[in-house]
Amino acid sequence: MNNQKKVEWSKLDNASKYFPATCDEKDPKVFRIACELFEDVEPEILQKALDITIEQFPLYKSVLRRGIFWYYYESSDIRPTVEREDKPVCAPIYRKNEKNLLFRVIYNKKRINIEVFHALSDGTGALWFMMTLLYHYLLIKYKDDFLEKKPELNYNASISQKKDDSFSRYYQGRHYRKQAKTKKENKNPGKVYIIRGTRLEENRIKVIEGTMSAKAVLEEAHKYNTTLTVFLSALLLLSIYKDMPVRKRGNTLVLAVPINLRQFFKSETSSNFFSIMNIPYTFDDGNTELKDVIGKLDESFRKELTEERIYQHLHWLMSFERNPFTRIAPLPLKNLSLRIANAIADLGVTTSISNLGKIKTPPEFDRYIRQFSVIPNVRRPQMAICTYGDRLVINFASPFRETEIQRFFFESLANMGIKIEIASN
Repeated sequence: MNNQKKVEWSKLDNASKYFPATCDEKDPKVFRIACELFEDVEPEILQKALDITIEQFPLYKSVLRRGIFWYYYESSDIRPTVEREDKPVCAPIYRKNEKNLLFRVIYNKKRINIEVFHALSDGTGALWFMMTLLYHYLLIKYKDDFLEKKPELNYNASISQKKDDSFSRYYQGRHYRKQAKTKKENKNPGKVYIIRGTRLEENRIKVIEGTMSAKAVLEEAHKYNTTLTVFLSALLLLSIYKDMPVRKRGNTLVLAVPINLRQFFKSETSSNFFSIMNIPYTFDDGNTELKDVIGKLDESFRKELTEERIYQHLHWLMSFERNPFTRIAPLPLKNLSLRIANAIADLGVTTSISNLGKIKTPPEFDRYIRQFSVIPNVRRPQMAICTYGDRLVINFASPFRETEIQRFFFESLANMGIKIEIASN
């Protein structure tokens, strides 16, 4: 009698198809979300919490397989186990000849970290996994504190909602084809400045983390009538400009900004559902006034974050997948096309800023959690930010030894009177 468990498979969403084709040892397409507690992590309890959480996120039990035409997820019975941190930050997870889960849960003193291969999820989806893991961990560890009232989990999506391919759900086909073509025909930004540096050994990344008062930074941003993201983006571009060789200061800086599409479409998927907007900026005549940089960035952000542009982004993302030639092309040819497109796209981006936003947990958990942080996958110096309570954490990740840009950035904030705690790996 055959009692072998039935293997299930599912398609990758639109964005996920890009990552296995373009990852390598230098750019493993892995990012980290960390939560720092007030007490040391107990690994046995964390494992119990992970055992519960993984059943609520069935896609996280999958391994990645290669088909004739596309990659696909295959269900597995691999049990994820928590590990003490002993690898470099955001070390590779997916290797095509290995059958592994696409995430890891690691701990170090007071920190719980999850590292995710980007084909599995984006930052928002991974954050929901982290929040569920934390929920069960804290309920188990401090069960006596919740005898009278059990906190409510903020994320209660169904299994089908968590697995939803929201790219396909909201793709509108021909309706936005003309506008999508217009998007691709945008004026060339000119010669784009590429940050160069001395690569760290063994493809490691340098992480510099700054923690500060979110209220204090917001007060500075509000002086310029702008948002936190635009304010920090302006400081980032100014810091890069200060580090640029004089002969290249006429080049255009291009800032890549991930867009969480869940803000514009109703979706609770824990899979990828994001787009990227590229914001070009040139320091005309060497004008480095912060208010002028913020003014131009504000205008660019507003133009990109309209309903029409968001639909154009979505259509453009889906156009490769829906192309008749692409559908019948074998996987090796698709991979080659995506790697070429990735290399070309890299030459059009200077840096990136990702804002995971204000993280909220049940108020009963505030006394156990100190802060959250995000470390992006890195192929160039880039920045990721998130806020928990009044703690704003800004992480710079870079494959290079040089840290002048990071120093200029944090000095700019410090000169405004903002107190900053600096940590590094």
